[in-house]
Amino acid sequence: MKKAVLAMAALAACTSSAWAQSSVTLYGIVDAAVRYVSNNNGAQKQLIPGGMSESRLGVNITEDMGGGLKALANLEHRLNSDTGTISAAEFWRQAWVGLQSNDFGQIRLGRQYNVLFDVYTSTYASFRYSPYIEAFKPEIGLSAGARQSNMVKYLGQVGNFYGEVQVSAGEGTGPADKSVGGLLRYNDGTIGLGGAYEQVTDLLGKKVKATTFGGSYTSGPLYVNLSWGQNKFDQGGQLGAAFTSGLIKGYNSIAVLNAAANDVKKRDMIMGGLTYQLTPQLNLGAEYWRAEQTHYALALANTKSKADHFAVVADYAFSKRTDAYVEADYTKYTGAVAFSNGATKRGGTMVGVRHRF
Repeated sequence: MKKAVLAMAALAACTSSAWAQSSVTLYGIVDAAVRYVSNNNGAQKQLIPGGMSESRLGVNITEDMGGGLKALANLEHRLNSDTGTISAAEFWRQAWVGLQSNDFGQIRLGRQYNVLFDVYTSTYASFRYSPYIEAFKPEIGLSAGARQSNMVKYLGQVGNFYGEVQVSAGEGTGPADKSVGGLLRYNDGTIGLGGAYEQVTDLLGKKVKATTFGGSYTSGPLYVNLSWGQNKFDQGGQLGAAFTSGLIKGYNSIAVLNAAANDVKKRDMIMGGLTYQLTPQLNLGAEYWRAEQTHYALALANTKSKADHFAVVADYAFSKRTDAYVEADYTKYTGAVAFSNGATKRGGTMVGVRHRF
């Protein structure tokens, strides 16, 4: 009996130790804003489910297995805070598992952010306190969908240099069937520099080739960013409409563009801006995007469509987790691309609250 009690005690101690080395963290963002948009076919006033950030609920899992080795996993769901519904076709916008070594870096398997999204948001994000405006984010339109399924990604860092390599196998599960890409970035706390390349292949074998590079400068309360991005589309591919938001992303689901926007040969975008922390609670930011698009259609072959986007934001932090914001933005098109109702200009403004946990 004594031996059995001792064995059970030892087993309980081992089990307790194993659980102590693991962690499961629930996290999320709830964001909602009142938004007004001009030239929008009657849907001008809205309560939108994400002004600065898309609302989400996620789980991070870490297990320390000793010897500098950890197991990692992430599940992240996106939701509409105004209606409580799913914000995308897939329930889990991220779903991956991986291993991390202190000596050899990290490898992840599953649906996750691609290298383009990673370099945009980590190295030359639009704003210091928020990587982009969820309701108005032209640069994310050049990130080849931001995520890919069936991905294997390697992440590694040496000093101030950091790199990623990704590969997505073709499994016929969607238009963005295959992908391959990589990024390299440098950050010393003041200067951030980086670039990335990704190639996405659709079910027809047509490719989209995406490139971006840029940098940022941080000094005390000042943050400045400048970058360039380009998408090149094979003719007759399936991804033109999917990546149309390269000329605009905003106004949520009612931001529909005309047919010319989906006819893309090449798209370039330059963006730059600054954020200034006026007080410990108050951040002021401004960003400008300039996009140009060429077309395949014979009627548009010599036409270059252009877009100018501009946004300003004031963000006030009530605490480390809760902030309120006021935003205004403006878009102007020239050339063949326009909004679906024929308008070439559109303005927007919103007031919202965001809580992180």
